[in-house]
Amino acid sequence: MEISYRKRIIYNILNIRSLIFISLVLLLLVNRTAATQQEIDDEDDDLEDLEELEEIENNDGKISGAEAVSRAQRIVADLTNENAERILSSHEYVLLLGYASWCARSSELMPEFAFAATALNDMGSPVLLAKMDGDRHTKVASKYNIKGYPTVLFFVNGTSHVYTGGLGRDEIVIWVRKKTGVPTMRLSSASEAEQFLKRNQTSAVGLFETFEGIAYEEFVKAAVEDNDVQFVEVNKVEVATFLSPEISRLPYSLGLIKSEPEKSVLFEGEFIKEMILQFIELNKYPLVTRLTEHNSPKVYSSPIKLQVFLFAGPHEYESILSVFQDAAKKFKAKIMFILVDSTDENLAKPMLTLFGLEALKPIVAAFDNTIGSKYLLESEISASNLENFCSELVAGNLLPYYKSEPIPIESKGDVRVVVGKTFDDIVLNSSQDVLLELYAPWCVNCKSVSKLTEKVAKHFKGITSLVVARIDVSANEHPNLQVDNYPSLLFYRANDKKIPIKASKMSTLKDLIQFVKDNTEVPPTGVKKVEESQANANVKVDSESKEEL
Repeated sequence: MEISYRKRIIYNILNIRSLIFISLVLLLLVNRTAATQQEIDDEDDDLEDLEELEEIENNDGKISGAEAVSRAQRIVADLTNENAERILSSHEYVLLLGYASWCARSSELMPEFAFAATALNDMGSPVLLAKMDGDRHTKVASKYNIKGYPTVLFFVNGTSHVYTGGLGRDEIVIWVRKKTGVPTMRLSSASEAEQFLKRNQTSAVGLFETFEGIAYEEFVKAAVEDNDVQFVEVNKVEVATFLSPEISRLPYSLGLIKSEPEKSVLFEGEFIKEMILQFIELNKYPLVTRLTEHNSPKVYSSPIKLQVFLFAGPHEYESILSVFQDAAKKFKAKIMFILVDSTDENLAKPMLTLFGLEALKPIVAAFDNTIGSKYLLESEISASNLENFCSELVAGNLLPYYKSEPIPIESKGDVRVVVGKTFDDIVLNSSQDVLLELYAPWCVNCKSVSKLTEKVAKHFKGITSLVVARIDVSANEHPNLQVDNYPSLLFYRANDKKIPIKASKMSTLKDLIQFVKDNTEVPPTGVKKVEESQANANVKVDSESKEEL
């Protein structure tokens, strides 16, 4: 039967509606698929953060890297705006890692956090480890003041506390256990001790005839207060000597077990908390500590205030390391010896800039953090030179190092260039008055002052009793040059160079010229000629006087 024209129109409209409906359904499916794919991609990103997990061990044996990733994904909880309050309030202890997907340091910390989560889970720890993307879940980040990344917070019954531990896997585990009532670990057999040594590079081992008494109580108090080192308690001599032959004295003894090349250090002091903590603090680092992003805050704040640094590339320091370690043995607990990879710009460059140096070859430098002085081994790096350098550092006999640019071959223009090595000759020891400009090349405000200085130099050109000079204070230092701020103009009188006169912020060139005249002590040779020249060019000076200092 033939379909009427009207029915055909209705039929077509229904088809169009069906197509529209199907299109909408498909669009919703596409959006949902895209959202699901985004979640999968996010999970893949998290997995990529953990791809480099090495093979780890638990009590049951070895776990492959893939299995470790899978376990870590299950163990580490994901906090969001929706579930954060419920998770934090329903667990007694939560260690939260606030991170951002774009943050490189967050990515570095992810595997360490996952390893710690796995280890704590195997130990039966009540602590839940969780992570939260602060960029995506801003409500939680704002509530707990998470602004920088990574940020680690420790929650006790929903209340946040500052995390003060390290960022390595072992450091996280040790800190968490101590804060949750397990300050020490008890080992009962040589097999347990063997497994323990495989997992821990540094530990404080206490041998006690019985786990009671004043000495043992002080040991536990020290364990509670220390945040970095795993404390171990044993009551069998054979277990203690397995860990270190030196720890064998009863009724009690204490030693610090370390990795090669220094296996252990025996505690010889009185068993009181403060002395135990001091012993740990002075001896817990390796003979030579490799500086990293993770340990740098603790290295710089070490109670060992004398620190000697070796800056060298990976292909260079292997040949020097033994010399450095030998010196470290001789000055143990007096000097902290630190190795810095000179190819790591984040760690090496800021420190080398303090010396005005580039690591074109291995460099040995030192800091005395008590008085804020720095020193440089300017001779060849040899066993005898390094030992002598360290001896003089401990004795306080080294001359501080002040950075300086190379001495200019010749001075161009009316303004003389002063560097650290010529400051004495040109400024302090000369018989001339000196107007000195202090500047830094990256300082925006310094540019206008430099122009003004050049005009002052041109104005007094030909007067031999006056020197107009400038020094780049970002690249040059001198013990008698104290820089409060820059740009600055200092006037050193010929007859009194000890205390320079600081020019106030003169508003005009004319004022600055008058300032120089008022403070000149030696009658300037040729001043009459200059004054005549000034009178003839009064209009020009007045027009330039509007320039600001």
